[in-house]
Amino acid sequence: MLMNQTNHTEGDLFSCSSPSVQGYRYVAVLWGCAVTITGTAGNLMTIAAFALDSRLRTRFNVLIVNLAVADLLYCTLLQPISVDSYLHLRWRSGQLWCRVFGFLLFLSNSVSILTLCLVAVSRYLLVAKRSLFDRVFSNRGLVVLLCSAWALGLLSFGPMWQVFVFVPQVCTCSFHRTRGRPYTTIVLLLYFFVGLGCVGVFYLLIYRRVLSASQALLRYRFSRRSSRRKPALPAQGTDDSGVESGAAKTSTSEVSCQVEPVKITCENPPAPIQSADKNLNSPTAQKPTLDDVVPKPSPAPADPSSNSGASSEDAEIKRVTRLCFTVFLCFACCFVPFLLLTIADRQNRAPRILHMFCANLTWLNSCINPVLYAVMNRQFRHAYRRLLSRAAAPFSWLWARGLARTS
Repeated sequence: MLMNQTNHTEGDLFSCSSPSVQGYRYVAVLWGCAVTITGTAGNLMTIAAFALDSRLRTRFNVLIVNLAVADLLYCTLLQPISVDSYLHLRWRSGQLWCRVFGFLLFLSNSVSILTLCLVAVSRYLLVAKRSLFDRVFSNRGLVVLLCSAWALGLLSFGPMWQVFVFVPQVCTCSFHRTRGRPYTTIVLLLYFFVGLGCVGVFYLLIYRRVLSASQALLRYRFSRRSSRRKPALPAQGTDDSGVESGAAKTSTSEVSCQVEPVKITCENPPAPIQSADKNLNSPTAQKPTLDDVVPKPSPAPADPSSNSGASSEDAEIKRVTRLCFTVFLCFACCFVPFLLLTIADRQNRAPRILHMFCANLTWLNSCINPVLYAVMNRQFRHAYRRLLSRAAAPFSWLWARGLARTS
C-alpha cells in the first residue's frame, strides 16, 4: 500500500499531463524533432566548415564556432530528451538526470549569452579601436576568453544543483520557481537581462559609429563634386596672383580632390604642355616645374585601389556586423517571451499550453544560427555547399553505378 502510494506520488511529481495539452504535445514533438535534426546537422556543418576551410579560420569565426558548440550541446544531447517528455507527457529519466539536464540547459544558454557579448564587443572594438581589438582578441586572448565563458557558466549554475527540478508547466527540468531565491533571480537577471542589454548597447554604439562615418563620407563626396567644378575658375586668369587667390579660397578637401584632374592631364597632356615640352631645351623658354609637366605619378594608381580596398573592407565589416546583430535579435526573440511569462505568472495562472509554447520557442535558438550563416554570409554558404557536395558524392557514385548496371 505504501509502495503504491509512493509510486503514485513520484508519478505525479514527474508528470505534465493535462487535458489542455493532449493535442498540442504532438505539435511539440514534431517541433522538437525538426530542431534536433536541423540544429545537429547545421552546427556540425559550421564546426566542420571552420575546420576544413582555411578561409573561415579567422579570430571572429572562433566565436561563431564556440556558439555552435553550445547549441550542439543542447540539440544533440538535451533536445531528444525534451521530445520524449512531451511525447509521454512525463519525465522518464529520474531525478539525477533531471538535475543534470537542468544544469546543462542553463550552462548552454549562459555560454551562448557570454559568446554573444564577446561578439558584440569584438565588433565594436574592430570599428572603433582596432589596436585594442588586436590585443584583446589575439589567439591567446581568444583561448582565455572562451575558457572563461565556460568556467563562468559552470560557477554560476553549479550552486543551483539542488533547485533543478521537473517543472510541469513546461514539461521539462528547470530551476524551481521559489527555492534558491534570491540567488536564482540574481543570476538570471545578470545573464538574460544585463548580459543581453549590454549586447544591445554595444550594437547601438556600432550603429552610431557607422552612421557618423556614412555621414562624413557623404559630406566628402559632396565637397568632391563641388570641387570638380571649381578648378576651371583660376584658369581664366593670366597672372599668378589669380591662381594664388583661387587656391587660398579653396578648402583643404577641395585641394586634395584636385589631384584627379591632374592625373588626366598626365595621361593625355593638352597642347600647351606639349609645346612647352618641345621647347624645353630652348635657352629662352621658361622651364616648367615637375608638378606642371609630370604631376607625381605614384599616387595616381595607388589612390583608387586604396579607396576601393578600404570601402570593400568597410562593406565586409558592415555585413558581418549585420549578421551578428541578427543572431542577437533571434536569441532575444526566442527567450524574451518565456522570461517575461515566467516573471509575470509566478502563481502559474496562465494556461499551461501558453507556458509550453513559450518554452518551445526557445528551442529555435539552437538551430537557427546555421541558417542565418548560410543566408547572410557568402563564405559560410559556399563552405556548406562544398560539404554537402562531399557528403553526397558517395551516394551519387552509387546511384550512377546502379544506373550503369541496369542499363
